[in-house]
Amino acid sequence: VDIHAAVHGHPAGDRLRPLAATALINGCDCSALTFENTAELPARETPLGQERVLEAVEFSTGIARSGYNLYVMGSAGVGKHRLLNDLLAEHAASQPPPSDWCYVADFANPDRPNALELPPGRGQALHRDMRQLVEDLLTSLPAAFHSDEYRRRAQEIQAEFKGREDEAAAEIGRHAAERSVALLHTPTGYSLAPLKDGKVLNATEFEALEDEERDRLQAAMEAIKDELRTVLGHVPLWQRESRQRFRELDADITQLAVSQLMADLQRRYADLPEVHAYLQAVAADVIENGELFRSLSEQDSPDADDPRFLRYRVNLLVGKQDGNGAPVVFVDNPTYQNLVGRIEHLAHMGTLTTNFTLIKSGALHRANGGYLIVDVDKLLMQPFAWNAIKRALSGEEIRIESIERLVGVMSTSTLEPEPIPLNVKVVLIGDRKLYYLLKALDADFGPLFKVVADFSEDMPREDGQEMAYAHLIATLQQREGLRAIT
Repeated sequence: VDIHAAVHGHPAGDRLRPLAATALINGCDCSALTFENTAELPARETPLGQERVLEAVEFSTGIARSGYNLYVMGSAGVGKHRLLNDLLAEHAASQPPPSDWCYVADFANPDRPNALELPPGRGQALHRDMRQLVEDLLTSLPAAFHSDEYRRRAQEIQAEFKGREDEAAAEIGRHAAERSVALLHTPTGYSLAPLKDGKVLNATEFEALEDEERDRLQAAMEAIKDELRTVLGHVPLWQRESRQRFRELDADITQLAVSQLMADLQRRYADLPEVHAYLQAVAADVIENGELFRSLSEQDSPDADDPRFLRYRVNLLVGKQDGNGAPVVFVDNPTYQNLVGRIEHLAHMGTLTTNFTLIKSGALHRANGGYLIVDVDKLLMQPFAWNAIKRALSGEEIRIESIERLVGVMSTSTLEPEPIPLNVKVVLIGDRKLYYLLKALDADFGPLFKVVADFSEDMPREDGQEMAYAHLIATLQQREGLRAIT
């Protein structure tokens, strides 16, 4: 009683009244609880006393604009993670599933792979189709170059250029014969010899000739030699032209085989302009590098997994998972690479190499089109992770860069993948102190996280709240599979 008086500003002993023990307890009116045990009560569908949190989450998820990300604060143990996961899963279920994303080779710029966006589920289909295309090319292209049509056209080209050389040699041979000189075709080329009465003279017979006759034949052979040298100078040009004609023949045969295989594939993806353009680039590259398929022997036993055909693979970065709706992703270890993805390397002959098939997705890729939940205290403890989140949200794109590039230290070759557009709601979960520190010290925080949800930790004890609290206990009992509570 003395303490009661002092608290209320009355001197001790002034207007003191005795209090009964029941007056010190706000007891529960058990007559208002209309159940025998919690097994009779349905679980609560909404959290108890968190109406403002529900409004904040509804507001954040209902605005499809950048900057309206959510910061959820409250003390540990109030059920933030479970409640947020349930609320966001309910919102995500009513939204369309996000697009599939793939990385494919840029044949003009191998260090800068292209990102392809496809409707949900079609990324996996493209991955399978490109693998099957390589398998089909390994069978059809060698067969095309063993066909009768190819042999016939190759023989025509050989005969044409052989005819040119033979005709030129015959013309020189006629000129030489008119001047008593023989044009001889030997395994090492052409040679000239003097003639007399239609007979080729050897060295002794040639020396036995009169000086005037010998000088005339010598001058004739020099003239024919000059003419032969001029004609033979055209042979390299004819050979180059012949090789070009063979290349054109190879390209025609390759194009015919490739076009037959690509026709159905291009029709299947005709509704996706970027994919259709990629398939056209694949066809052009296969035609240009057809020798890669033709030069393989049967002993090689090549297949689509052969590293020589890596350029035609599709790296499915994010594909449609089972179920519908937008994704809800929680990151327990929000490192820089776990958030934005990474580019892996392979050791080859003492050096580290990479390619676009070694690009791996991060949590931002998997949550793209949905929701990403992160504990802010874990996020701030990871180097570069907080800046990565801010940069992705501000630029509305996911740019995969190695940490070495960020700090300006590059020791290995790497890639510059095309950025992927980002459309995600980020939910940070933390305590109140971190919220106010970020608000005061980071100028980017406020514009990016405009919505705050503050979990209440107490509630007024009004009429009917005992029954609401009993429903909360029933919800926990049923969720955890505990014995019913009386």
